[in-house]
Amino acid sequence: MRYLLLLSFALFAWKAKDPVRVVFFGDSITQAGVQPKGYITEIQQHIAKNLPGQYEAIGAGVSGNKVYDLYLRFEEMLDLKPDVVVFYIGINDVWHKQSSGTGTDADKFTRFYEKMIDKLKARNIKVVLATPSVIGERTDASNPQDGDLNYYSGIVRSLAQKHGLELVDLRKEFLEYNLKNNPQNAEKGILTTDRVHLNEKGNAFVAEQMIKVLFK
Repeated sequence: MRYLLLLSFALFAWKAKDPVRVVFFGDSITQAGVQPKGYITEIQQHIAKNLPGQYEAIGAGVSGNKVYDLYLRFEEMLDLKPDVVVFYIGINDVWHKQSSGTGTDADKFTRFYEKMIDKLKARNIKVVLATPSVIGERTDASNPQDGDLNYYSGIVRSLAQKHGLELVDLRKEFLEYNLKNNPQNAEKGILTTDRVHLNEKGNAFVAEQMIKVLFK
């Protein structure tokens, strides 16, 4: 009997920990990230091959979302019980200024973003930030939203530095990739299908950048 009790305690002690739950919180790019060949699917496959049972990757993306939309569905996201939240937001906050007049002013973008960071830190949930990538892939700074994207990416970098957070600098990485791989100065078709949304190569590229930061 004593042997059985000791064995039970040993088995309990050896019970595998629950995997670290990583939630990707964003817009249509993240919504599409769970599709076959999507960046979240690519990350799930990386976990299965290299870190089995240690992590799980979950998408929480909704098409058209801006930073205040994330704020409005923040509690819903928390229902997923994340250990890590990766923010990939900002493109619509910039893009919709021109396309529909409903973008997000820089000061409001900062405030909504920082409130969510504070809420997660108060719950001891790890936060990772990603800069918005591209709205157009031309390499000569002639994409109409380049200036705003650079500015909003700067806000995200500053928030990461202020709060001591990990940063996936997709803006920087996309610009560098396009400089090397877009000699014709095409506006799309390198990492995106339509200047914004990721093609297969773009999804693999984003997954690579996320993996380098999340699982280093």
